[in-house]
Amino acid sequence: MSLNKEDIKSKIKEELRKLEQDIKALKELTKPISPENTIGRISRMDAINNKSINEASLRQSEDRLRKLKLALEKVDNSDFGICIRCKQAIPVGRIMLMPHTQKCVKCA
Repeated sequence: MSLNKEDIKSKIKEELRKLEQDIKALKELTKPISPENTIGRISRMDAINNKSINEASLRQSEDRLRKLKLALEKVDNSDFGICIRCKQAIPVGRIMLMPHTQKCVKCA
């Protein structure tokens, strides 16, 4: 299976669109919890805990978004798909699953 850069670009763009939607939803979920809302103590603790989980997901999603944008910029470079550590070709299947990866399975 050869490295088809157009397929990879399409995959990255598709993931970018989905991730941008996810980030938008996560930003809504991480808004501050108003103390004026009359919810019970346990419910407020649950809401605060859920907010923390959503904030962690938001950070991970924003990091992945940054990496995908970088991968999209570099997909046409001659060294795209080459492991940054061992300099061997990264398997196409891995690139299609994780287009932002810069390392082969062995080096990851």
